Amino acid sequence: MNLPPIDARLRIRRMALADLDRVIELALSLEAAPHWPRSAYLAALDPEAAPPRIALVAEDEETGAVRGFAVASLLPPQAELETIAVAAEVQRRGLARRILMAMADELRKARVTEVLVEVRASNSPAFAFYRSQGFAITGCRPRYYADPIEDAVLLDLRLA
Repeated sequence: MNLPPIDARLRIRRMALADLDRVIELALSLEAAPHWPRSAYLAALDPEAAPPRIALVAEDEETGAVRGFAVASLLPPQAELETIAVAAEVQRRGLARRILMAMADELRKARVTEVLVEVRASNSPAFAFYRSQGFAITGCRPRYYADPIEDAVLLDLRLA
C-alpha cells in the first residue's frame, strides 16, 4: 500500500526544551526507538555538553504535535546519528528521509563530512532505510546490544 507523502505542514527545526515531553512520549510509543531518560535529552540540548549534539524535531505547524525527531553527536569531521524516530501513524511516508536530510544540512554546517550509525541486526526496517539513503555497511559489533543480546551493524554515510 502506497501512503501519501508527509504533509507540507510539517516543519523540521531545532529541538527546544519545551519539546521534551512530546519527544519522550513519542520515543516511548515506539518499540524500536531508544527509551532514553529525560537527562539524555537534556544533555542533547545543552550547548556546553561534550560532545556537542544537534537535536531536531518534525512538528505539525497546525497542531504543534511532534511527529519525529533526531539526535546526532558531533566529533567533526564525524558525527554519530544517535537516534531518529517517526510517529507510527506517519511512518513510511518520507518523514524520516526529510529529517535525515535536514540533519545532514546541519551537520555540514558543523564541518561534518561523515555520519556513522549503528543498527540492531534484526531491525530490518531501519537497516533498509539507511541503505536506501546511501549508508554503506562498515562493520559489526558482536553482541553489542543487551535485552536481547544482539549484534550492531555499523553504517557510514559520506556527506558531500
